[in-house]
Amino acid sequence: MYQALYRKWRPMTFDDVVSQPHITTTLRNQIESGKIAHAYLFTGSRGTGKTTCARIFAKAINCEHSHNGAPCLECDICKRMDSQTLSDIIEIDAASNTGVDDMRELRESTNYTPEICKYKVYIIDEVHMLSVNAFNALLKILEEPPPHVKFIFATTELHKVPVTILSRCQVFNFRRILPEDIEKRLLYIASQEDFTLTEEAASLIAKLADGGMRDALSLLDQCIAYSKDVDLDTVSAAAGIAGRDYLFELLDCFKDKNGARAIEIIGKLYDDSKDMQRLVDELISQMRNVMLSKSVRDESVFACLPSEIERIKSVADGLELSEILDMLRILQDCSERLPRVSAKRIEIEMCMIKLTAKPGNAKIQSAGKAADSAELSALTDRIVRIESAIENGAVSASPSAKPKKPKYEPLIDPNQSPLPEPKVVDMSKLSPSDFMPLDCWQEIIDRIADIDASMAGFLDGSNAFVYENILLIIVHNDFFLKMFKETSCGKVIAQVMKDVFSKSFAIRVKSAKNVVPNDAENPVNKLLQRARDSEIAVDIKSK
Repeated sequence: MYQALYRKWRPMTFDDVVSQPHITTTLRNQIESGKIAHAYLFTGSRGTGKTTCARIFAKAINCEHSHNGAPCLECDICKRMDSQTLSDIIEIDAASNTGVDDMRELRESTNYTPEICKYKVYIIDEVHMLSVNAFNALLKILEEPPPHVKFIFATTELHKVPVTILSRCQVFNFRRILPEDIEKRLLYIASQEDFTLTEEAASLIAKLADGGMRDALSLLDQCIAYSKDVDLDTVSAAAGIAGRDYLFELLDCFKDKNGARAIEIIGKLYDDSKDMQRLVDELISQMRNVMLSKSVRDESVFACLPSEIERIKSVADGLELSEILDMLRILQDCSERLPRVSAKRIEIEMCMIKLTAKPGNAKIQSAGKAADSAELSALTDRIVRIESAIENGAVSASPSAKPKKPKYEPLIDPNQSPLPEPKVVDMSKLSPSDFMPLDCWQEIIDRIADIDASMAGFLDGSNAFVYENILLIIVHNDFFLKMFKETSCGKVIAQVMKDVFSKSFAIRVKSAKNVVPNDAENPVNKLLQRARDSEIAVDIKSK
């Protein structure tokens, strides 16, 4: 039976592990000196050798004839470990065993001594998938396990592992594998198999693998299925990177600020059932190449075909580096939002309009905040007023003196008399069409941040709508609803709104977290659609 290359050529000993000498050397020294910890945590991106090193380590500490901290591969334990018939080495997939009961069973099983090995080793893959209660059930046994038990955890998302677990483990960070190391490994494997692989093809596969050996071997497997003689053309065809002229057509639209043509290309790709998420990811990859072309001279860092380099340079020559960085941020924001929206075509069309907007004629989102000329002018005026106040002695320039915050200018004419405060309308009698999107909501959030940064953080990404003196906020997390009910954050928002508009507002909050995205009749979805339509209208009008 055929076995995939990444399984057939999985490293059997530490010497075979690629690009992780800082880890393999430490583990071998611990085994050789007998100073073996009771718990390890391996973290890093996919395909860098975390599970492989866990298996080699478990085999080495139980090997009957271990030499220099490495398994002999000849004894009965090594052979049974390689054939996965060793009952004392237990591998657990945390993604499918997330509950507290699973960890309780594990904890009870640690009381039994190993059958034939010196140590019973538990390898828990994707440990970050465990529930909070499961982590809590693991804490005590992890801190003081029996002498015959060792734990090895592996995860791609270290930030999701509780610090109480981290503090009980030795943490090893697996680096992305260097492209040149992947290339050497691929060429070695090709020399041992019945297919040919050119150096150019190996180099391209190594770049496309993005630091993951498993991804590289899987792509090589795919290329072999296409042709036994693997060259650049084989890789481009098997990896689906041939015939990507539409990507460069879109890049040319970004450079030439041709929004109409970009929308036309998106429409054709959408009609051809092109995955919009995949399209955005491909654009991000190509814009990365454009950024590198503008910044560095080493073409080996490009993740593309050699024939595409000149087209990438042509796009880079027509753009400033600041424009390229802004475009990358817009594409990344679009990539994050796409999975959460139902109208993906509208979302990506909005993205195209922003990318092709001419400087000064449209707002281009940068790092989540609008950076247009009006805001820059307002900021400049504010700096001038502060400097003038310092020169006149109204504000102390001494570092020890606490400067007084400048008072924000109202968004309405200060000479205009305050509007009368109407009575609060019954919300049940209103429909989504009664509310209008609040265009300056991001500025309101910025002012709230000066008072309470955490509150502004929870409001980031929310939408606001107004009807007479009612402010309706739609958030995407239920936690803010609890804050709104139990704290004084409603008063803070009302005070900021009053400072800006010189009138009082009644604050209402709704959550869109549990709202089904494709439910067109849901009032929350109707309001969010109005906000998106309003944003498109503003961009088109500005253009």
